[in-house]
Amino acid sequence: MDTKQALAALSSLAQDSRLAVFRLLVQVGPEGMAASKIGERLDISPSSLSFHLKELSHAGMVGSRQDGRFVIYTADVGAMNGLIGFLTENCCGGLPCGVNECSP
Repeated sequence: MDTKQALAALSSLAQDSRLAVFRLLVQVGPEGMAASKIGERLDISPSSLSFHLKELSHAGMVGSRQDGRFVIYTADVGAMNGLIGFLTENCCGGLPCGVNECSP
């Protein structure tokens, strides 16, 4: 992940509803969840949810697939791990975490 991608990912998560959506999708795992169920679970109106899912999707943090008449959304775990890797690159001055003062 490069700086531009990291900024887009962080920006997409820097809002209460989008962060809640992403965390919910991480919790449900690879099976994902229909947009209607996400909205019900988080009490987000369909129009607001559509906007938030679009922002997360454009940043590469969620993916979607068609399942009959439903759109199923999933967290992009690769993007999440890429962001974590970007943020922790060269952690602890290049030493393994847990050595000296740095701890995970």
